[in-house]
This record gives sequence, C-alpha cells and structure tokens, in this order.
Amino acid sequence: MPLKGLMWIGGKVKEMVEREMTDEPKIHEELLELQMRLEMDEITEEEYEKSEGKLMEKLEEIRRYKEKEGG
Repeated sequence: MPLKGLMWIGGKVKEMVEREMTDEPKIHEELLELQMRLEMDEITEEEYEKSEGKLMEKLEEIRRYKEKEGG
C-alpha cells in the first residue's frame, strides 16, 4: 500500500508539472504583458525582442511536446 500511494503522489506531481510547463495561455499572457511594457516605455526594444524570442521559443517547445505526446 505505501508504494502504491507513493506512486500515485508521483503521478499527480508529474501531471501538475506537465500542466504548468505546457500552459500556452500563460505564455500568451506574458507576451501581452511584454508588449504593454514596451508601449509604456518600461523596457527597450532590445529587451522586448530578447524576451519575446525566449517566450516564442518556449511556446514552440510546448507545441512540439504536445504534438509528440498526442495532446
């Protein structure tokens, strides 16, 4: 019984991590926030492009992962 319980907990943790790591709407929200910060002159164009590139890479990784996993 303890081993089954531990395996169940491990499975739930894995599900939570996958859900958080594959949250496309969160990335879209971050992109919108980044755009707003640029428009409000809180960041430079260079900072925007660097951050946008990282977010777009993350979005592409999420999509590749979901495609590979069939989801």
